[in-house]
Amino acid sequence: MIQRQSVRPLGLTLLILTIVVILSVIFAISIGPVQIPPFDVWQIALYRMGFIEQGAWSLAHENIVWLIRMPRTLMAIFVGAGLAVVGVTMQALVRNTLADPYLLGISSGASVGAVLAIGVGLFRFAGVYAVSLGAFLGAIVAFILVFTLAQQNGRVTPQRFILAGLAISYLFSGLTSFITLTSDDRELAEQLLAWLLGSLARADWIDLTLPALVLAIGTLFLLLQARSLNSLAMGDETAATLGVDLDKLRRQLFIVASLVTGVMVAVSGAIGFIGLMIPHIVRLIIGVDHRWVLPVSLFIGAIFLIWVDLFARTAFAPEELPVGVITALLGGPFFLWLMYTTGQEGN
Repeated sequence: MIQRQSVRPLGLTLLILTIVVILSVIFAISIGPVQIPPFDVWQIALYRMGFIEQGAWSLAHENIVWLIRMPRTLMAIFVGAGLAVVGVTMQALVRNTLADPYLLGISSGASVGAVLAIGVGLFRFAGVYAVSLGAFLGAIVAFILVFTLAQQNGRVTPQRFILAGLAISYLFSGLTSFITLTSDDRELAEQLLAWLLGSLARADWIDLTLPALVLAIGTLFLLLQARSLNSLAMGDETAATLGVDLDKLRRQLFIVASLVTGVMVAVSGAIGFIGLMIPHIVRLIIGVDHRWVLPVSLFIGAIFLIWVDLFARTAFAPEELPVGVITALLGGPFFLWLMYTTGQEGN
């Protein structure tokens, strides 16, 4: 059974994590080719929100903070948090700690949809949300394919789910590369390739609304389903005995996971392994109760991507690394370690 945990320590934990997020934002914005004092960052943010009068900082610093680094850092928060909570959901759904939106092909499916929207011009009717719509539909198609291929005798086994996810991931990644590399517009092809590696460099204030809204709605829904996720993680029979409508719950979780993943991929490209690493680390620290795991993973995912993005844009300045490259370098060894330890526990 899932152990009961006090609401008070959870509230204290989330308060501490909120403070860490705020401090991470301030320091991430202050660090770069142009160093800006953390106190100025704080004052500029308060000034632009209308809380204080203009101070002695320069206009150049104000523009760097508010127009360039602030939206990028906020995007890192939304994307990191979104991919982390989707990872928690997927791992509960298939009862396998190796599950991840990237490894299960959802990110690759979203990438195909987004590339079709950007490079081919599909979903033009959706206007500024064309890429997000394409990514969402691509994620849905990928998940349906994975779920169908993973079934054996009417049941889905975790092992087949992972294998089917990897197969679809490779298939859709190949399709995305084919569309990108065969584009007649070389400049567009280069932009698509850079986007596919995962980057927050193009983040703007106008891009933040949809990810923030989807993250808020998706996380709220998942938190309301935390007890059902606990039941699901203990097995279908246990969940059914506790009154969980498994088919309905799975459909809802599929849609929410695909929506969140699709929107995050649309704005940042394919950033992998966050949904694998963060939920597992959180469970090792605080246990498996989804009433804790979901909110804590959300904060840890946000903090993690803030600092990864900071490293990406400063470690080899003036050159900038794609964020997805760094998460892959971290996530690959983590995946191998997790696969090894999972195998050891099974012996």
